[in-house]
Order: sequence, then structure tokens, then C-alpha cells
Amino acid sequence: MDDTTVPLLAKGGTQTARLWTYVRDDRPFGGGAAPAALFHVSRDRGMAQPNRHLAGWQGILQADAYGGYNDLYRGDRDPSALCWSHARRMFLELADIQGRAHKGKVAHDKSPIALEAVARIDAIFDLERQIKGMDASARLETRQRAAPLVEDLHGWMRSELGVLSRHNPVAKAIGYMRAKDRWSAFTRFLEGGRICLTNNAAERALRGVASGRKSWLFAGSERGGDRAAFMYSLIVTAKIKDIDPQAWLTDVLARLPNTTASRVSDLLPWNWQPPVRQLAA
Repeated sequence: MDDTTVPLLAKGGTQTARLWTYVRDDRPFGGGAAPAALFHVSRDRGMAQPNRHLAGWQGILQADAYGGYNDLYRGDRDPSALCWSHARRMFLELADIQGRAHKGKVAHDKSPIALEAVARIDAIFDLERQIKGMDASARLETRQRAAPLVEDLHGWMRSELGVLSRHNPVAKAIGYMRAKDRWSAFTRFLEGGRICLTNNAAERALRGVASGRKSWLFAGSERGGDRAAFMYSLIVTAKIKDIDPQAWLTDVLARLPNTTASRVSDLLPWNWQPPVRQLAA
């Protein structure tokens, strides 16, 4: 899961609302469940929002370390799995002078510690690329080769943290991974082949929102935001399935009036078959 900001029209201007996405994509471990994306809009980012969206849901939730998700991991819920891309990005930004300057940020000297952290994390990512598409058991077996790399990274971070000022940005990046209960969530991928290393599927689902904001500027009301979330759910699910959303929606809207209720499921992105075009004689 992931979320991003959405301007929502309010009295006197706009307020910052949130657009949430929940993505299921079992293809990395060869799973048979249909990939899909579900979007919701809310006026704020309070923990009540994901609690409401996922009421009754069971499973391992992969996300960043935002504290508003904490309730989702309590009680009889499955434990969380944190995203390594989020952690890696923090070190990468500290090691990238040109990128920080391009974003208008202060470009400090390159941090050799941040560079070392990126190199160590990249070694884990390299192993992960080798198991894409394997079944869960094969992924879990291969991941045991990553366990020593993860253990070495943890020991190295502990050592570096002992000599860094707590105000050092690199110390904060290390602390993001080593904070209470987080390390076990970061290493959860070593316990199951179905767990992904990153939350990139949800991040990809939100990419179109950033460009969309430049076109439609804001949601006119909360109801309008709900409608946008509904459309995003349809369009992004089609894109995950490598289906042209416009072609799919055009065909579905044309066929829907003559489709019985029992056959509506045939028109869903994971079941839809494009119409056969007859060539002119």
C-alpha cells in the first residue's frame, strides 16, 4: 500500500487530501491471483483511514514505516513487511550531490557511509532480481543467500551508528531501518517467498496521479474524489494487466448493456478478452 496527496476543493481554496492505493500482484512469485489495484480518497492521513479501508482483511501488508499504519499490525493481524526501496532512497539522496542540487536542496559533500549503505543494499537487490517469477518455495530457498548480506548490513549499521552524531542525516537514515520493531519488518522477506522486497508495485500505481494533478488540478468535492478513486482503480488495474485502458473501457461500455448480471465478471480486466476483429474480404 501507499498514498499521495490530492488537492481537494474547500471553502476559501483547497485542502490537502490523500489518495490511497492497495495493490495485489502475485506475479513476482508466480501466484495465480489476479493483479488488481484499489484506490480510496480521504480528507486526511489519519490512521482511521487505512483501518477503515482494510477492515476484516488478513494478510501481510507491505508499506513504508508511516506510523499511521501501526494499528494494522496489532492483534491477530499478520506482521508487516517494510519496503527496502524507501530505505535505500534515503541513503541514495544523501550520496547524490547533483540530484539534490537539481531539486533545490543543499548539496552537502558526498557521504562515503551513505555510498557504502547503497552498495550493500544493492547487493541484496541483485539477488532479488534473480528470483523474479520463481515460485514461492524456490524464492525462499534462494533468499537464504541474502541472509548473510542482511546480517552484515545490520552489523555494519550498528557500528557506524556508534560513531555518528545523532543529528547526522546518515544516522537518521540508519535509524529509520533500525528503529524499534522495524528491523524485523525489514527482514520479513527472508521468512517467506511470497513477500516482496519492496513496495514498488504500489508506487507504480501512483505514478499517473502526479501527472494527473497537473491536468485536473484538484478534486471538486469529496464525492468527486471518490469517483476519481473509482476510475483510478479500473484504469490502473487494466494497466497492471498490460491492457490498454481506453480500449478495454470502450469495449466494456459497448458490451455492458447486453451482458447479463451473471456474465459481468467476464468484463473485468483479468477476465476480459479483446474482441476479434474480422478482416474485410
